[in-house]
Amino acid sequence: MAEDQAHIPVLIDAILKQCAPIQGVWLDGTFGAGGYTRALLEAGADKVIGVDRDPLAFEMAADWVGTYGRRIEMVQGVFSRLDEYASDLDGVVLDLGVSSMQLDLAERGFSFLRDGPLDMRMSQDGMTAEDIVNQATEEELADILFHYGEERASRRIARAIVRNRAESRITSTLQLAEIVEGCLPRPKPGQSHPATRSFQGLRIAVNDEYGELFRGMMAAERALKPGGLLAVVTFHSIEDRMVKRFMQARAGRTGNANRYAPDVEKEQPAFELITRKAVGPDEDELAINPRSRSAKLRVARRTGAPAGAVGEKQLGMPTLGGRR
Repeated sequence: MAEDQAHIPVLIDAILKQCAPIQGVWLDGTFGAGGYTRALLEAGADKVIGVDRDPLAFEMAADWVGTYGRRIEMVQGVFSRLDEYASDLDGVVLDLGVSSMQLDLAERGFSFLRDGPLDMRMSQDGMTAEDIVNQATEEELADILFHYGEERASRRIARAIVRNRAESRITSTLQLAEIVEGCLPRPKPGQSHPATRSFQGLRIAVNDEYGELFRGMMAAERALKPGGLLAVVTFHSIEDRMVKRFMQARAGRTGNANRYAPDVEKEQPAFELITRKAVGPDEDELAINPRSRSAKLRVARRTGAPAGAVGEKQLGMPTLGGRR
């Protein structure tokens, strides 16, 4: 895939359409290669605050970001703290998961198709996937693969990892991918690589991606001004479920689970839904960017109600044993 295709911002046309007119100050919580930031500026945003935990994102932007002058502000950090970086925002956009630039660099350890160190850290600091694979108990590994990777063969794979690491430390992506492949049937044509779910689970654990999403959506609620827009692009079912339930809950659309329960005073909705259903890529986008196939966009508009909170269980957020 050519470099310009690899960094196409997913569902950007849908975002610009659902959020039109683009104006004021926006925060791009997953700056990456800068695709969303540039598109928002070209569409009419006065300023975009680009946030990313990966220092590589800012190194790669160094040769073009200056052309926008003060219209771009760069912040190295996590989007779960975005309300510490800005307030009274006109919009927040989050593009979840691993970026193309991270996936394409073998030395970052995200890909099971390229040999590299078993790293997977978006911020390039803290615990690595290698640390988890070699130090976690068999039960902890199985929980990560099952709850975060939705891998049905999680126990079998965890058992194989523990057995292999007893002989020698597991240090590379292809080494781990080979272990996982040995536990699963050969994929049929068109099916995903056998290691896909296991690598997803480990990556999510390394970067606390569900925790980031959970806290990030509430931070966006606090940072957006009345009328401000929250746009979130997800790439798998658990993320989409969390975003859907958050937006529904904060828009007051969850309903009363027990019609016989006494009425309680309802909290004023903090959002109104712009997209009733998730928006996916059209045929044109799929043709030029196959990585967009699983992408889903949901958008909600902030009301004037005070910011509130929602619980992990209410969003169906997976949690590992003992983690709160």
